[in-house]
Amino acid sequence: MRTVKLRGADGLELTADEWGSPSQPGVLLCHGAGQNRQAWKKSAEILANRGRFVVALDARGHGESDWSDEEKYDSEDIGRDILNALERFPSPPAIVGASMGGMASLAAQRMTARQLYSALVLVDISPHFDVDGARKIMAFMSGNPDGFATLEEAAERISAYNPHRERPTNPSGLTRVLKQLPDGRWTWKWDPAYVTSKPGFNTQNKDVLAEHMERVSRIMSEGLKATTSPILLVRGGQSELVTASAVRSFLELVPEAEFVDVAGTGHMVAGDDNDAFTDAVIDFLDRHHPS
Repeated sequence: MRTVKLRGADGLELTADEWGSPSQPGVLLCHGAGQNRQAWKKSAEILANRGRFVVALDARGHGESDWSDEEKYDSEDIGRDILNALERFPSPPAIVGASMGGMASLAAQRMTARQLYSALVLVDISPHFDVDGARKIMAFMSGNPDGFATLEEAAERISAYNPHRERPTNPSGLTRVLKQLPDGRWTWKWDPAYVTSKPGFNTQNKDVLAEHMERVSRIMSEGLKATTSPILLVRGGQSELVTASAVRSFLELVPEAEFVDVAGTGHMVAGDDNDAFTDAVIDFLDRHHPS
């Protein structure tokens, strides 16, 4: 594995980890909001060991990538970063986009007539996502603006948000998503503006926020309609964002798509059951984007 710096849109510098050689079939991994490239480490290593060139990208405002001084964090902004990141691949890669990463993947495809991906995996995201579920995610991300006194305090907050996930006995793993400030407190490795810049957020105007979410949904639908490569939707069995109804609407929109429901997982499918998630992705890619 090697860490590289990539050129994003708007002059931003993005950080990514790479495995394998560009001469191998490519896979671009795009994480969800509040996560970073570390979320893909296990899956990336498995994919690389199976003969693929894997790039796990830190989205703008996340991990070690630059923050946007102009607070440009729409799916289209992140989609333009993906367009730039695709320059790492000599031919269209498969892309795995979790939540925010899936939104941005579809936004990028919507921007061009050429097919960007050899295969598309959407992880717990659909144009028909549940608005209340989205609000819950945003509330979690915008909570604790002053950070946490200890990693244990952060672990308690995360456990309250994800009660279905077993709490780790050692919270040191949280340093993947938390950084320590000079005063000793711990804060998230993402720009709070990713959430607070959303239309209607600061005023708590639900109508304005709903209009924003409708726009995001429309962008995803148009991106899906523009995609002709094979598509897989992976849903967390206990997801509050992608309901069973959302899956039915998704398959009506793209009836040729494949669908996998990962039992016992929530919105963060790969983190809840990495083995089951990776198995589903490998099965799909082996058939549609073989190494």
